[in-house]
Formats: sequence, C-alpha cells, structure tokens
Amino acid sequence: MQELLPINILIGDRTYRVRIDHQDEEIVRRTLKTINDKIMEFKSQYSGKDMQDYVAMVLLWFSTQSAGIQAAADPGKEILSVLDRMEEQLDKVL
Repeated sequence: MQELLPINILIGDRTYRVRIDHQDEEIVRRTLKTINDKIMEFKSQYSGKDMQDYVAMVLLWFSTQSAGIQAAADPGKEILSVLDRMEEQLDKVL
C-alpha cells in the first residue's frame, strides 16, 4: 500500500491538513490555486460578504464548470435533442 503525502492546504482563510496520493499533488495544488484565485475574484466583485459566501460562490462556479465540461464531452446528447425537436416539428407539418 502506498504511503499518503500529508500536506497543508489553504482555502480562503482556513488551513486544512490532508493526506493525498503523491501523484495527485500537482492536481490538488493547481485546483487550490484556481479556487483561491476565484475567491479573490469574487471578493473584488462582491464586497461585504463573509468568507463562507465566497467559498459557496466558488463551489457553485466550480460545479457548474464541471457540468459544462461533462456536457461538452458528450455532444451526441445535444445533437440527438436537436434532431428530436426537428422530427417533432416535421411531424406537426406533415
């Protein structure tokens, strides 16, 4: 069994101690940078909120991005949907 790498991560204004696989370290650190950059972006756009609000907005943004990537990875569904609508319209005309 592989030894997990203990690292300290910073999200917003909190530090967490987590253990990750060695091969995941770069991905985790890039993801943390993206998260913290987005927090700073939201802080500049929406002043007067607390850190929990910013983290929640980033969580929503990140989830939406993931959903968009998954949808883009399967364009067949979108094409089938368009074709189904076209077929329905043709059926109405005929």
